[in-house]
Amino acid sequence: MSDQSFTTAFSVDQTPQEAFDAITNVRGWWSEAIEGGTEKPDDEFTYRYQDVHHCKIRVVDAVPARRVTWLVLDNYFNFTEDNTEWNGTTINFEISEQDGKTAINFTHQGLVPEHECFDSCRDGWTFYINTSLRSLITTGKGRPNSLDGVDGRERSDIRASS
Repeated sequence: MSDQSFTTAFSVDQTPQEAFDAITNVRGWWSEAIEGGTEKPDDEFTYRYQDVHHCKIRVVDAVPARRVTWLVLDNYFNFTEDNTEWNGTTINFEISEQDGKTAINFTHQGLVPEHECFDSCRDGWTFYINTSLRSLITTGKGRPNSLDGVDGRERSDIRASS
């Protein structure tokens, strides 16, 4: 049976290093309220969205212009029976050059369809990776959750690049 972990990918014209710099700028594309370091191995940070979701993540690998890997140390959802579904999962960003473009492949290893949070988490990651992170890489401005708790998907302070 093949791995059913959530994955998504996109390509941009920017360099692999520019993509890496944007990925490690987690406040620029996921949440302005991130607390802690997000750039190098052994950095730990916390993500919090209202009382709905919070997690603690450790950067376990960060190779400039190549990859970033996170380990979810602790997680809480208020909308699932097992609110720790992300605990022990890994989040991988692979960066490569393909056909003159930079490809970013994202996999949340362990986020699988059997998890109660899968549909919601898939939808969230799809937005934060394919819209917000892509925008941060291509325009210098993402659509993260704001400090006052406004969901990045609801923010209209940037325009999608054409």
